[in-house]
Amino acid sequence: MTVTTDLDRQAVIHLTTVGRVTGQSHTIEIWFAHVDSTLYMLSGGGDRSDWVRNMTRIPAVWIRVGGREYKGAGRIVTDPQEDRLARNAVHDKYAAHYGGDLIGWRETALPIAVDIDLSTG
Repeated sequence: MTVTTDLDRQAVIHLTTVGRVTGQSHTIEIWFAHVDSTLYMLSGGGDRSDWVRNMTRIPAVWIRVGGREYKGAGRIVTDPQEDRLARNAVHDKYAAHYGGDLIGWRETALPIAVDIDLSTG
C-alpha cells in the first residue's frame, strides 16, 4: 500500500501544534484533503482559531493519520490558485457524505496547508 493511498483513505487527521503562549503540544482532529505532499484543511474560525494562531507563530507541526506520524510545516494559503485548489479538495472529499451544505464553509473558511515530509511516516 502506498503512502498516498493510506492518506486518501483516512477521514480525519490529528494535527498537533505547539502552543504559542504555553509551548505545550495541542492536538485537534480535523477534516483534510491530500494533494501530493501537502495536506489542506479549512479553518471555519479563520485566523482566530487557536490551532491556526499556534501554527502561524510556530510552523512546525505533526500529523498523525492512519497509524503514521509525519512532520510538517504549516502555513496559511495565500496564492489564489492554491486557495481554490485547497477549498475544492477539502469540500469535494466530504460533500457527498455530509448531510448538510458545505458550500458556504468552503467559500468562507480560511485555507491552511501543511507541507509534510512523507519520509517521516
